[in-house]
Amino acid sequence: MVQGFIQIILTLILVILITPILGSYIANVFLGKSTFLDRFLKPLEARLFPLFGLKIIEATNTTGVQYAKDVVASNLIMGILVFSILMLQGFLPLNPTELDAPSWDLALHTSISFLTNTNQQHYSGETTFSYGSQVLALGFLMFTSAGTGLAVAIAFIRGITGKRLGNFYVDLTLCITRILLPISIVGAIVLIISGVPETLSPPITVTTLEGANQVIATGPVAHFEIIKELGENGGGFFGINSAHPYENPNPFSNLFTILAMMSIPTSLIYTYGVFAQNKRQGWLIFWMVFSIFAFLVVISAVGEYQGNPLVNNLLGDTQPNLEGKEVRFGWSQTALWAVMTTGTMCGAVNGMHDSLMPPGGFSVLFNLFLQIVWGGQGTGTAYLFIYLILAVFLTGLMVGRTPEFLGRKIEKPEIVLASVILLVHPIAILIPSAITLAFPETLAGISNPGFHGLSQVVFEYASAAANNGSGFEGLGDDTLWWNLSATFSLLVGRYVPIIALLLLADNMSRKQKVPLNAGTLRTDTKLFTGVTAGVILILGALTFFPVLALGPIAEGFAF
Repeated sequence: MVQGFIQIILTLILVILITPILGSYIANVFLGKSTFLDRFLKPLEARLFPLFGLKIIEATNTTGVQYAKDVVASNLIMGILVFSILMLQGFLPLNPTELDAPSWDLALHTSISFLTNTNQQHYSGETTFSYGSQVLALGFLMFTSAGTGLAVAIAFIRGITGKRLGNFYVDLTLCITRILLPISIVGAIVLIISGVPETLSPPITVTTLEGANQVIATGPVAHFEIIKELGENGGGFFGINSAHPYENPNPFSNLFTILAMMSIPTSLIYTYGVFAQNKRQGWLIFWMVFSIFAFLVVISAVGEYQGNPLVNNLLGDTQPNLEGKEVRFGWSQTALWAVMTTGTMCGAVNGMHDSLMPPGGFSVLFNLFLQIVWGGQGTGTAYLFIYLILAVFLTGLMVGRTPEFLGRKIEKPEIVLASVILLVHPIAILIPSAITLAFPETLAGISNPGFHGLSQVVFEYASAAANNGSGFEGLGDDTLWWNLSATFSLLVGRYVPIIALLLLADNMSRKQKVPLNAGTLRTDTKLFTGVTAGVILILGALTFFPVLALGPIAEGFAF
């Protein structure tokens, strides 16, 4: 037990150390300051940007409406392109296993899933999509969807700190060329060294010790794997994702991909502190989120270490719960990964969520419901500040102080947009979940009755709406109903909040800054940070408390 928790603690220390380094670098990139990559990339950008009629950083600043239009228009074009590639994969190159096109509804769900940075998979990659589809279509979206979320977060941070939003196409290009691509190149090399394959050779047929023939799938995995984690994508090259030895072969690759998964979501909070010229507030927010995160890690790890009481009674001894886990990672690294992947909205898995004990099931669902521990690629940081804005407004009403955030008044339009952002999430989860559960045999495809079956269904829609992509599994989800209903949650959960975030940031950027006075409510104090944590738990957690009570909490009491 002690060794397992030491591994968790050391991993979290590394995450904390990375945060200010990468956070400062991201801030410098988007503030137009000098970085060590300038000498290599500025000549490239000088040739690239004119092709799109753009200028770096000093480009014409767009409104929130125009920024949102650019996001939606570019994503629409990319989605149509990728859907076409998937439907035509049988005629395209890089298809050594000669796979035919998937069904139209699976191709639609997969295209939109990767387009929205969700990567929810109703298929097994090695038996459904060719190398060409995985690399040229899905791998392409892994960069652009992550870049889109990161660009929106930067625009939002600019807006709430009083700056103009910027230009989406410039921001998207910088996200890819200055952050995602350089780290991915280095990360792919590290993964190749650790044993992850990178090849275009077809699957290998070998003879087993029993004399049977076995086909071993392989492919260009390493470069796919690093952007999967770094970009909070989560879609695996193989069906069992990061539990597969070719995606995650050993404890070193496991640690490396965890750090890649955590680096950008945690660092963006520090980036905000740099933009706002208030690193104190950035660190206070960081530690608030870290505290919630650490609590969820602890209860999940303890639950897995204590094991299944029904099994322990049969054995007459206490054993960790190793069902659905890879022995090379064990209970501790699987529990840590589960909370991290649902906290960062990455969605990659190195063990099966369906096999988690009730505390672990509670934690992963709780993360999907809140979306801010640590949240999705970029957008999670923006959701976090929505709670801050609401905390300022509610606290101001209670104590009779002016509701201001960073010196700018919070008025009715901002509260309406913030409410839309928070209300869209339960709508995209609870309504389709209710319809599905009303027809458990014809629509749901539940493999586990009772409380766990409820969690399976709700988790699938929560994962889609939160742009996470992981699942409790056990569902027969490659059906017309699941593909289309989950697509609804994917689209609503991604684009409605993004549009509202950009409009809210645009409103804040246009407000005249009000000087600090005796009636101003300071937001960079421990007291206010604690109040914000309370608002998060009340507004976020209580919305979904009945689901948690009927799912993992009830399942825990059933043992």
